[in-house]
Amino acid sequence: MVAGDWPTALAPMQDVTGLPFMKVVARRGSPDFFFTEFIRVHAHSRVDPEILSSITENPGGRPVFAQLIGENLEDLRRVAREVNAQPIAGIDLNLGCPAPRVYRKNVGGGLLREPDKIRRILDVLSEEATSLLSVKMRIGFEDDGFFGDILEIIEESAVGLVSVHARTVKGGYEAAPSYPHVARAVENLSCPVLLNGSVDTCRDALRLREKTGAHGVMVGRSAIRNPWIFRQIREMQSGSPVFRPKMGDLFRYFEDLFNALAKPGISEKGHVGRMKKFLNFVGLSVDAGGEFLYAMRRSRTRDELFLVCERFMILEGREQMDFPLEPFEGLASRKGKPVLERGRA
Repeated sequence: MVAGDWPTALAPMQDVTGLPFMKVVARRGSPDFFFTEFIRVHAHSRVDPEILSSITENPGGRPVFAQLIGENLEDLRRVAREVNAQPIAGIDLNLGCPAPRVYRKNVGGGLLREPDKIRRILDVLSEEATSLLSVKMRIGFEDDGFFGDILEIIEESAVGLVSVHARTVKGGYEAAPSYPHVARAVENLSCPVLLNGSVDTCRDALRLREKTGAHGVMVGRSAIRNPWIFRQIREMQSGSPVFRPKMGDLFRYFEDLFNALAKPGISEKGHVGRMKKFLNFVGLSVDAGGEFLYAMRRSRTRDELFLVCERFMILEGREQMDFPLEPFEGLASRKGKPVLERGRA
């Protein structure tokens, strides 16, 4: 089955989708759109230089949306004007972050409890928009009680793109996605809708887009596990053979990521610790028994971590083995499941 040409996006993920990760993904096949990590908006906030670099040093020339998270109208107006001076594709409002430390401040997913405040925020951002205004949302906070109201508000505003993560805030990342809510958004909104939530493979992307009528798909955690997914989606769209990475390709991805994420002044222990957050996702497709995840999480030094990766990815002929496109069933639900420590969209 061949699909027409439809867009893909890398989901914004805090402490993940900075410039280094964007570049690593771009080398394996860029999505059509990037979104920055969220820019915190409060009385004394300024745009983080590292986040700014993901806009100004945009890999591959792909459009980048600047994502804002906040609730104060005048602060949002001020920061919107600041990012408008940059070469952005648009401003994206975060209405989905499920981290308690975020929604307790009544921002991100917390705003889904207050449709009237969302209306006021979108009014302000619409006034300041010099490019596309976008919204990244979940289907509700604890339930979908306000979902219809929020869709009406979005439709009445100047929003030109909506990304719907098909879970509630309280559902986190473990609840089953409710894709009928994405279809409902498609039916009720005149702007394009991107589907987000458990798009694990290029086949999932095609199936779920056709099922919901979404304009395109947004991929988050699965792009950490499989950075070739956007290339694979594009190949499936065109009817070309879909690239099947080998475990040796996975090892080279790990090396690239390790080098890209290194920062001046970060300790070896700190860098290894950060790499484990990424390898928690990669490991879902390394071995079905979870031995890689067990050994990787107990590594303390660079050499220990590389030895574990070499053992499972390149030694004893593993380099030429196919890298599974799907995560092994059950691994993500075990103790020590993959999580990133900081708030995410």
